[in-house]
Amino acid sequence: MRVLGVDPAAVGPTGYGIVESDGRQCRTLRYGALKISAKKQKSDGAALEEVHALLCGLIQEFSPDVMAVESIFSALNVRTALRLAEVRGVVLLAAAQHGVEVHSYAPREVKATISGHGHADKRQMQIMVRAILSMNATPEPPDAADALAVALCHLQMEQARRRFGLPGKKELAKPQILVAVESLGNAASAARMNRATRGGLPRILTA
Repeated sequence: MRVLGVDPAAVGPTGYGIVESDGRQCRTLRYGALKISAKKQKSDGAALEEVHALLCGLIQEFSPDVMAVESIFSALNVRTALRLAEVRGVVLLAAAQHGVEVHSYAPREVKATISGHGHADKRQMQIMVRAILSMNATPEPPDAADALAVALCHLQMEQARRRFGLPGKKELAKPQILVAVESLGNAASAARMNRATRGGLPRILTA
């Protein structure tokens, strides 16, 4: 499986990393970070266009099976969150235009999967990514290491899902809806029975 990991950034470089796995070992195909020039940062459209062009080029060159993207951190202020949402939207657009499936992972989920705890700093993540991928050098910049970490997170999640026969996120959604409907039905039946027996002997209700 070949995964394109992306770490969208509202301010600073957007990291990317392509990891391939044969089920036993993982190897890095390419990684880096797109740094937008100060001139283009003044134009939101130009900056987003550059991110889109980069991802489209990577998808066309490496043909990833899936894209793993870090989700928006909820503790961000509104302005930063909106800016990050714009960048993330461009990332998702590039994937949709090329028919690439996308999976999102929260920052703490990625950290916990790669380092063992959800509060790892960037240096710790760089060291763990280097160890897992058996890299000769520490991946720089940290944004690129974060993107590789997101890709590795998806590979580990997918491996666990297949090993233990766990359902995917889409498969989990349907039973939850059925349970909710069943619960509502049981609640409605109980309410009808309560009304029927209130104040004395039960009476027969028609459907």
